[in-house]
Amino acid sequence: MTQYWWVNHKQTVRQEIEGQYLWSPKTNSNGARNEFYNNMRRANPGDIVFSYADGQIAYIGRVTEFAFTAPKPEEFGKTGAYWNKEGWLLPVFWTPLAVPVRPKDMIEQLGPLLPKTHSPIRPETGDGNQGVYLAAIPEPVFDTVIAGTTYSAAALYRGGANSLNFQVVSELLDDIVERRIEADLTLDDTVRKSVINARRGQGKFRSNVEAIERACRLTAITNPTLLIASHIKPWRLCDTAQERLDGMNGLLLTPDADLLFDRGFVTFENDGGVRVSPRMDRLDLKRLGLDTLELERLGFGDAVASWHQRGLAERQQGYMAYHREQVFVS
Repeated sequence: MTQYWWVNHKQTVRQEIEGQYLWSPKTNSNGARNEFYNNMRRANPGDIVFSYADGQIAYIGRVTEFAFTAPKPEEFGKTGAYWNKEGWLLPVFWTPLAVPVRPKDMIEQLGPLLPKTHSPIRPETGDGNQGVYLAAIPEPVFDTVIAGTTYSAAALYRGGANSLNFQVVSELLDDIVERRIEADLTLDDTVRKSVINARRGQGKFRSNVEAIERACRLTAITNPTLLIASHIKPWRLCDTAQERLDGMNGLLLTPDADLLFDRGFVTFENDGGVRVSPRMDRLDLKRLGLDTLELERLGFGDAVASWHQRGLAERQQGYMAYHREQVFVS
């Protein structure tokens, strides 16, 4: 079911519209959870977003991907200097309205339809609510705003073939990290080479993982030529060379399983059980040939399927806790 969102992004509207995304920190600067930042992870591909800045809605967007961890965009410059450097990036395909809409001009009709809590604008005046970023709105708000506009749902859903996606952005972010590692004079040449090779699961990192893991934890395949050494805490998000080379920060996975794990559609419990994202299409899982895990009968909720392999090693558990919290699409 389509969800509707409203983003107040006056400070970053140019960068986010041009870049075809939204970005927010994960928490407030004091570490507290924020409803509007949590909404970044609640948005689904196909959801619709209003872009609100300078008192008007000039763009409508379609979410093209689930949000994922990414550093604060460099193009933000000094904007939001107090924001945490790590946040959520939500790819959105933006389309302009021929004539922007000023919600304040229709506040009499719009006000009663706005959410009672966490509203993006004040129902009485139409002024923007300070501190609100991505807010959920009911469908009648969307219908009221677009009434009389040239909005075309067909155009919004047709476009976006070249929009940002997880694979594109992760490669770009990995490239940035690799350049930093190449320029890091604190690393000797051998370590530097090993860390860069670890980006693609090669070299010392793979050897370290193979000393711990013997098979794909999702498919049970043991043929090493069919297995990828995959980081649990993503390579680009590791804090040190040690984390990037640590075999405890790795699993052996088949290519399909690696993609599902990397994108956060599956994760693992400490006892080795697999958890599937409730937002993973069950038909897609069957098409991948993974329905034999008996996950379908569990309904893809918070259920955990027992798996024949042993549980995670103690140090693996710390990395997997990060994956469940920061990567898994819950």
